[in-house]
Amino acid sequence: MQISYHGHSIVKVKTNDTTILFDPFINGNELTDLKAENEKPDVIILTHGHNDHVGDTVEIAKKSDALVIAPFELATYLEWQGLKTHPMSIGGSFEFDFGKVKLTQAFHGSSYTTDVQQIIYTGMPSGVLLMAEGKTIYHAGDTSLFGDMKLIGERHPIDLAFLPIGDNFTMGPDDAAYAAELLQAKKVVPIHYNTFPPIKQDPDKFVQLLQEGQGKVMAAGEVITL
Repeated sequence: MQISYHGHSIVKVKTNDTTILFDPFINGNELTDLKAENEKPDVIILTHGHNDHVGDTVEIAKKSDALVIAPFELATYLEWQGLKTHPMSIGGSFEFDFGKVKLTQAFHGSSYTTDVQQIIYTGMPSGVLLMAEGKTIYHAGDTSLFGDMKLIGERHPIDLAFLPIGDNFTMGPDDAAYAAELLQAKKVVPIHYNTFPPIKQDPDKFVQLLQEGQGKVMAAGEVITL
């Protein structure tokens, strides 16, 4: 399994026969190495409905016929846009051909803003556990620190966790480091930082807060093989 990071909260997972794209905020993201028109995932997984996570989902999914997995309200909204969706809710899991997906809680907001100053409610935000090919990946989405991260790690031993560190809208480096301690993930990668002025952070300083060898700063396009 190959896992790559592409700026902000974009993560791409390639299993033997499936390409999965998390939160594809590409256009408007100066930190990504991707181009929306070149992406042809089989599956898109969305953690919540904010514009910097839904991003280019509609364009990409229409071109690639990707299945979009998202919280129920967000999935319903995207189905109305003509996409093929699979709605889920927090605590629920589903066995897909490529592996198992389970939504966890996340403490954040979830809405979609339009060009006419309209806010569309898109359900509860979530984190995502992806279990495939004998490995478990945790994408925390946008969230604060919460104590049940300990339960998530105990019930689903995590090989690789992607945690937001940007502060202001999510947990900052100190809380994210404590989250890593609770989760006991084998490897932790910081996400959701430096894209906008309010979330400027030094990811190397965050890694220094973790257990030795646990943290890894990934450049856009860098790949980890599990």
